[in-house]
Amino acid sequence: MAPAEESARVDTWIWCVRLVKTRSQATDACRAGHVKLNGERVKPAHPVRGGDEIRVRLAGRERVVVITRVLRRRVGAPVATECYIDHSPPVEREPVALVATRDRGAGRPTKRDRRALERLRGSAPPPGL
Repeated sequence: MAPAEESARVDTWIWCVRLVKTRSQATDACRAGHVKLNGERVKPAHPVRGGDEIRVRLAGRERVVVITRVLRRRVGAPVATECYIDHSPPVEREPVALVATRDRGAGRPTKRDRRALERLRGSAPPPGL
């Protein structure tokens, strides 16, 4: 592997460490103001150095990383994660709703099964009414 460079373009670096899928997405994010280097919006060609903090806002999520190693060429995912320290806030996930499923080939549901499914979905009145 080549020795680490002292500086690189910000759009190239965020593409190299796989924060975005393509180099053009990285350039577009910089032009749109979604990339901040040490708190300031930067153009795609702005140089980055070790110790800089980069904030990238894509798809409703903000990634906050501190550069530990500057790259100019795209590397594999395991190597890429070693080139920055991730300070991103955790991803908020919505709770997964329970889905009523039946075994394949079980046939039509019985009246009791149907009522249980309706209760689970919340579309039937409670029993006894």
